[in-house]
Amino acid sequence: MSETPDFDYDLFVIGAGSGGVRAARIAALNGARVAVAEEYRVGGTCVIRGCVPKKLLVYASRFSDDFVDAAGYGWSVGETSFDWPTLIAAKDKEIGRLETIYGVNLAKVGVEVLKTRAEIDGPHSVRLNDIGKVVTARVILVATGGHPTLDRTLAGIEHVITSNEVFHLQEQPRRIVIAGGGYIAVEFASIFAGLGTETTLIYRGEQILRGFDREVRDHVAAELQQRGVNIVFGDIATRIDKTVAGLVMTTRGGATLAADQIMFAIGRAPNTAGIGLERAGVAVRPDGAVIVDDFSRSNVPSIYAVGDVTGRIALTPVAIREGHAFADTVFGGREVCVDHRTIPTAVFTTPEIGTVGLTEEAVKATGSDYDVYRSTFRPMRHILAGRDEKMLLKLLVEQPSDRVVGCHIVGPDAGEMAQLVAIALTMGATKAQFDATMALHPTAAEELVTMRTPSERHRS
Repeated sequence: MSETPDFDYDLFVIGAGSGGVRAARIAALNGARVAVAEEYRVGGTCVIRGCVPKKLLVYASRFSDDFVDAAGYGWSVGETSFDWPTLIAAKDKEIGRLETIYGVNLAKVGVEVLKTRAEIDGPHSVRLNDIGKVVTARVILVATGGHPTLDRTLAGIEHVITSNEVFHLQEQPRRIVIAGGGYIAVEFASIFAGLGTETTLIYRGEQILRGFDREVRDHVAAELQQRGVNIVFGDIATRIDKTVAGLVMTTRGGATLAADQIMFAIGRAPNTAGIGLERAGVAVRPDGAVIVDDFSRSNVPSIYAVGDVTGRIALTPVAIREGHAFADTVFGGREVCVDHRTIPTAVFTTPEIGTVGLTEEAVKATGSDYDVYRSTFRPMRHILAGRDEKMLLKLLVEQPSDRVVGCHIVGPDAGEMAQLVAIALTMGATKAQFDATMALHPTAAEELVTMRTPSERHRS
């Protein structure tokens, strides 16, 4: 039963991405009258042009290794070829299927989906631009996500693509230059290199993947270079020119990089411009992110925000958890606060990164004593294949508590391992408890419970 008959809806959600959809569904299951407005496609960045289609491309890029490695195991694969349009068509079909499922799941619980751009008109009102109507809601949730940023002052910037357009290229580029050094940039560098594209990654910093454990960064950069990715450090584009032969990036360091496509993945910004936050008096940070408290409430009591638009942690599972917690708190009768401290994450390069907890640099900054346990080896799968790629497993153990505060993995299935290790770290597991866990042999993950002697001891 509705608590607020004087409003058109109990909850109006702007944005049908991961966080908004979860919040809408849980609120509706708790009896709220809910509507969601989405101007593009239901599913948001993750489903439509982010995590899901990217992972499909990652799988495609890894078959090149499989075909080569098969010979070491006695298989004769024969001549192989790759067809980009076939992959993109298959990807589009799967994304369409998932979008349909999202819509069906919302409909099943009675959520009204409005295909329109929506803007906040006041603390309790939303303007539906395409419909030309204003509706009211007791609570408004902003879940509009983020978008790729570009330097609009850069000459020739109109010639580049971003992570929005890369999934819809009609042809596979023979040469690509990717600007950036974060998740998206390095993942697509790895994807294109695996598919046979001549790939250059240009990054302004001295090492890729800022914010990750330094040892992981160094390890992955070396492996990507070994796989043929040309990484240009400490440089940026100063102009981009379109020629009859393709595109040319000129850099501050004086390099000229020729390519069929130039992709910029230099960061993302919250989607808050032009959605009416100022009309309701919602406070935002200088970068446009909605300022919220621990329960995702803005400074306006009736307006909340979850996901990338808040500038907290831009990961899909975080947005989903925030959306669920919001719905439980506001419509479910119980206060739920999301713990952002121990969040597992993966970078789907080849080799893959899986990480949870603190980096060594972060542990060092706390001033605590700590031990480092490290194992570097060739995965069993690579031995008969003759592949020289190394795997890295690293545990950071705080002393004297003996608590494992960081786990960093580089290698096959690293993301899967990190998800499971996250359970132990969330529970506050100690190194002694890791040691008391029986190993599963033969696996790479067994190294996590068989490293007995510290590689390094750090004492203040």
